[in-house]
Amino acid sequence: MGILLYGNPSIEISFDDRALQHLQIVITAKLRRRESFVFSWNDSADVGSGRSSIWLDPSSTLYYRYFGSRIPAINREWIDVLMESANSGSGLFFLPEPGTGAHNSATARSRG
Repeated sequence: MGILLYGNPSIEISFDDRALQHLQIVITAKLRRRESFVFSWNDSADVGSGRSSIWLDPSSTLYYRYFGSRIPAINREWIDVLMESANSGSGLFFLPEPGTGAHNSATARSRG
């Protein structure tokens, strides 16, 4: 389980390492082009379900923490799906890997 830390004080958002790697690729590509956008995900039941969103811009403080030591194989189709979402008017919405039927929720909590 990987963690994306956002802001100060940090909001800690947990994703599977594989999902986090794909999100990092998409988020980095957008920010490298100096594009700001909203990033949204479905919250897991252990944080009350619902949906959360954060605003990302090139000045955002992000930290990606992986718990596994291996870099997962990259699924180009998943990158394309996530990038298409990120380029939409509603911004990046975390979607499960195509063809896996994986659960698409994340755990978010504030670290104060």
